[in-house]
Amino acid sequence: MKTAEVTLQTALDHKLTADEYELIKKHMGRNPNLLELGIFAAMWSEHCSYKSTRVHLRRFPTTGKYVVQGPGENAGVVDIGDGLTAVFKMESHNHPSYIEPVEGAATGVGGILRDVFTMGARPVASLDCLRFGHPSHEKTNYLVNGVVHGISHYGNCIGVPTVGGDTRFHECYNGNILVNVMNVGIAPRDKLFFGHASGVGNKIIYIGSKTGRDGIHGAVMASDSFGDESESKRPTVQVGDPFTEKLLLEACLEIFEAGIVEGIQDMGAAGLTSSSFEMASRGGSGISLHLDRVPAREERMQPYEFMLSESQERMLAVAKPENEQKIIDILKKWDLEAATIGEVEEGHKNVRLYFHGELVADMPVSPVVDAAPKYERPMQKPAYLAHTSAFNTASVPQPANLSETFYTLAGSLNLCGKNGSPSSTTRWSASTPSSAPATTRRFCVCREPRAGWRYRPAATNATSTSILTLAA
Repeated sequence: MKTAEVTLQTALDHKLTADEYELIKKHMGRNPNLLELGIFAAMWSEHCSYKSTRVHLRRFPTTGKYVVQGPGENAGVVDIGDGLTAVFKMESHNHPSYIEPVEGAATGVGGILRDVFTMGARPVASLDCLRFGHPSHEKTNYLVNGVVHGISHYGNCIGVPTVGGDTRFHECYNGNILVNVMNVGIAPRDKLFFGHASGVGNKIIYIGSKTGRDGIHGAVMASDSFGDESESKRPTVQVGDPFTEKLLLEACLEIFEAGIVEGIQDMGAAGLTSSSFEMASRGGSGISLHLDRVPAREERMQPYEFMLSESQERMLAVAKPENEQKIIDILKKWDLEAATIGEVEEGHKNVRLYFHGELVADMPVSPVVDAAPKYERPMQKPAYLAHTSAFNTASVPQPANLSETFYTLAGSLNLCGKNGSPSSTTRWSASTPSSAPATTRRFCVCREPRAGWRYRPAATNATSTSILTLAA
């Protein structure tokens, strides 16, 4: 299979630096082909490798009496007693949500849900922490309503409530909002599952939705800086389907209960690339994948697209040969795709990719997963902190009109109640959807002529996603 020649410009177009490109050639012992370069670019992106933040994240404690699983797996796990564990994951989906707020936020929720139930846990609650630009900014209303809709819609459809959150507004977020979501699940301590590909001859099974061309370069996009061309990056934002995810959740839990899977991982950022390479790395194994066997949603898809697509609601499982058909049967019962696309091999520690019988990539696992360069970026203490630290609250005079001051504070978007945000729209969905009232009374904040920001009670449908009224 012939591919275009890879040059320095090709690497730069993949958001790699010249030094990184030279390092890749050193690890490979040759010039990579386009597929191999794309895999390195995804796995060495900030989103996947934490190459700029790892030096800071390693300062946090990651072990303790109750820590069952620290960093390095699909999700963290802590012991909560009585033979149970809390499985949790938090993730940011900032850039995707700025480009396409509904799908960007929704797929952020979907991704952490899969990370949690991949460990064998049933998700029970979600939380979020959101930061938006100034209320008067031209995109704020659009972004707020889109993000809130994305989070609440996905949670409602799959049946996992958002139980709390924090939302703030400031002009420093005008050009790049922050969308952080978290999920917590419960699992028996003796029934946890991990993302390992080991056991020579074990089968690698693709499960979930079919693969399309959506989300290609998503991990690279999420790591990039933003400018005026951001709108052109919409095709790199994934499109989620929470109803399929609900089926995938129940199918996976049934597989776990049957005890017929050796390892499993979500296809999140970088899709099939991250799941296959990370599972091989944790298992200390070599694997082969036949990309023409991957269930495809579109015609004439190529190896580059199969490996870098970030189509949602997909998992990669490893099973013993005698359990292969059992897993496929369970997936088909839940009306989900299932196909054996590879196996764990001996004699090498590479990921070897085939397409219609032809070897199209042969890459050592360790450099791809573990050898991304680590950067210590320039830092300096913000000048405004000196003023903030020196501020004495006792110097603030008592207001002349306490009532007006109260309403002023209550009208601040950073202090007012936000019961229309995801924390209320999905709180009934997990266990008692029929008990949710048809309408719920909440307070929204509106700007009225000559009155400033004021609370205004409003009756709204329980699934309303609008949390702001920015009327002049």
